[in-house]
Amino acid sequence: MSFPGIPTTPLEPVNENWQTALAVVAHPDDLEYGAAAAIARWTAAGKRVVYCLMTSGEAGIDAMLPEDAGPLREDEERASAAVVGVTEVEFLGFPDGEIENTLRLRRAIVAAIRRHRPDVVITGFFGRSWGPGFLNQTDHIATGWATVEAVPAAANRWIFRDLLDHGLEPWSGVRAVLVMNSPDATHAVDVTDTMEAGVLSLLEHKAYIDGLGNPEFDPRSFLEGFATATGVRLGTTFAVGMEIYRFGDF
Repeated sequence: MSFPGIPTTPLEPVNENWQTALAVVAHPDDLEYGAAAAIARWTAAGKRVVYCLMTSGEAGIDAMLPEDAGPLREDEERASAAVVGVTEVEFLGFPDGEIENTLRLRRAIVAAIRRHRPDVVITGFFGRSWGPGFLNQTDHIATGWATVEAVPAAANRWIFRDLLDHGLEPWSGVRAVLVMNSPDATHAVDVTDTMEAGVLSLLEHKAYIDGLGNPEFDPRSFLEGFATATGVRLGTTFAVGMEIYRFGDF
């Protein structure tokens, strides 16, 4: 499997002066392709990280009916999260493969931000491609854009006013959105000590990985390859790159 070239410009360490993060992604396994190793570092340091997944990944296994795959993939994600110290995992029930950046999607993410009141939000890369010939998935694009747009909306009481009736008061405490696996990363997290946890976290998605039908895919080599290249840019053995959108002092 080949991938577009990784930039070689130096990266700065991500600011870790925060306590709570909300990770918002489209599918089970999205966070495990890199970010889980960083999350393991953060939970080991006593930080709280909450997972919020738009779908249950029910369309992700060709040989399995969605009504069977969804619950299985939810279980795999919970087990995967536990490996890196995350105990709070939400599934919002949007249809896998059919996510659109609508007001309904943004409202759901605003509600999650207000519910968990994080200092930082983590999401996946939402550009159209990682490079020539390497298109991103529509679910990733819609979820990432909606997440960035949800941050200022979560702070404004007059947007999605009905959330007030559910006790979800505005939250203006999000200082930054960290975009994992972005080719435009300017910062990175040293995951040298937690790389193994990141690998084990991905390996919990056994049914999904088996369902890919690619016996040559090696999760460890895949993750360590990218983490090594990013680590060179940070000056560490392994690292996970992040693009940062700032909404406060960060």
